[in-house]
Amino acid sequence: MKKAATPKWQPLEQTVPVDVFRTEVEAWAKRLGVSPREIHIRPMKRKWASCSSRGRLTFSTELLNQPAEFRREVIVHELLHLKIPNHGRLFKALLKAYLELGKDPGVEPSPREAKPL
Repeated sequence: MKKAATPKWQPLEQTVPVDVFRTEVEAWAKRLGVSPREIHIRPMKRKWASCSSRGRLTFSTELLNQPAEFRREVIVHELLHLKIPNHGRLFKALLKAYLELGKDPGVEPSPREAKPL
């Protein structure tokens, strides 16, 4: 996911700890029914994150300074690439659906929605 020229998010004054961020990624991976092979967090100049075809997720250290809602968008976007490698209609529809579900942490997807592809 490329970084925007003018970010719509204001950076946090305090960085989210790496272990908390990893927990967020793992929780979303479980929710989406995917298993990334590797999760890396490192400085990235032009992207917030990337997903390799081998299941390796890499997140920018700058993401740790962003609000929870934005982190969630990037995490779900990259994890969803483990199911759907492109940005087609299905990808966009699932991304929107999962992000809507994520706004209410108490709401779990129905069995049909949670079914891995």
